[in-house]
Amino acid sequence: MDTQLIAWLAGLSLGASLVVAVGAQNTFVLQQGLRREHVGAVVAVCLGLDAILMTLGVNGVAAALGSHPALLAAMGWAGVAFLLWYAWQAARRAVSGQALSTRAGGRAKPLGGVLLQTLACTLLNPHVYLDTLLLVGAVGAQQAPVLRPAFIAGCVSASAVWFVGLGFGARLLAPVFARPAAWRWLDGGVALTMGLLGLRLAAGVLRA
Repeated sequence: MDTQLIAWLAGLSLGASLVVAVGAQNTFVLQQGLRREHVGAVVAVCLGLDAILMTLGVNGVAAALGSHPALLAAMGWAGVAFLLWYAWQAARRAVSGQALSTRAGGRAKPLGGVLLQTLACTLLNPHVYLDTLLLVGAVGAQQAPVLRPAFIAGCVSASAVWFVGLGFGARLLAPVFARPAAWRWLDGGVALTMGLLGLRLAAGVLRA
């Protein structure tokens, strides 16, 4: 298989595992989709922020640690630990089950207020920086320089599919994601994917 495609698929699987979690940002996107208010703007802001943060994470980590192999290896092991921790958390959610609140209603909100709320849901969430700057950066930095753009493109592709589907398909998706069983299956898949990615990253660090 082509190495560029492998890097893109690695980014796609990691990005998909990170973005499909119950949280304030996904709840807000889904609620705006249910309201049919400024959905395109909300999706564009979420996707744009993901793309910027992921690019900064991969290129920043690679640039900062590229001349320090020991630090790069340490970051790789930190990424392994975080991936396995993330897998454990997803597995726990899969066992307990969570439902995403899809209630919406009330007056229409102005575009400015909606955009500010979108920024707040994204940038005030510390997990965003752990996911995009640290985790994506750590995994992406392990890629060869020529493969990093494909890896980032895979991560961004996952975000694009998720946010577009969640926002514009909200009325179809809401009954599904309102059920705890749906999130159990989704979190189970996330746990499996993150665990496998953690093992793959560990193998890559050991080979370096």
